[in-house]
Amino acid sequence: MRKFLLFVPFVLFLVLGVVLYLQLGKDTQYMPSALIGKLLPEFTLVSLQDDQVYTKDDLPKGPYLINFWGTWCPACHVEHPFLMELAESGVPIIGIDYKDQKAPAEQWLEQKGNPYQLVLMDELGNFGVDMGVTGAPETFVVDSSGVVVYRHQGVVNAENWPELKGYMK
Repeated sequence: MRKFLLFVPFVLFLVLGVVLYLQLGKDTQYMPSALIGKLLPEFTLVSLQDDQVYTKDDLPKGPYLINFWGTWCPACHVEHPFLMELAESGVPIIGIDYKDQKAPAEQWLEQKGNPYQLVLMDELGNFGVDMGVTGAPETFVVDSSGVVVYRHQGVVNAENWPELKGYMK
């Protein structure tokens, strides 16, 4: 029995080594969304452009992107030119100004251009919580049935756009 107890630390070391080895190469930042395959949550948000109240019923009927962004977000500055390209090519994008203030957001869009069909203000981040947003930028693909089919954390760019585009059916 004593000889067996001498091997316990060795066995534990081997098990721990196997577990750690299996985690190599996995994206530690990715968190799956609980919304994938579910309808977009209900919301009531005010538009940045016209101060009108919008709900999910006011969103496009075809596939579109929902992009959470903020003027305080450095990665959003990097992503913005590519979003402009997407909008120019006809990709419908709904912008959610996330945990931001109206004046800086208006100034941002005036200076950098507006790639969004509609910009909604989520000043307190409540809609972001409902969507499972962990930070900006985050982009969701919503299909023509109003179902969230994909979530992308981080900057949307030419490298990852083909994957997102594949979900826009």
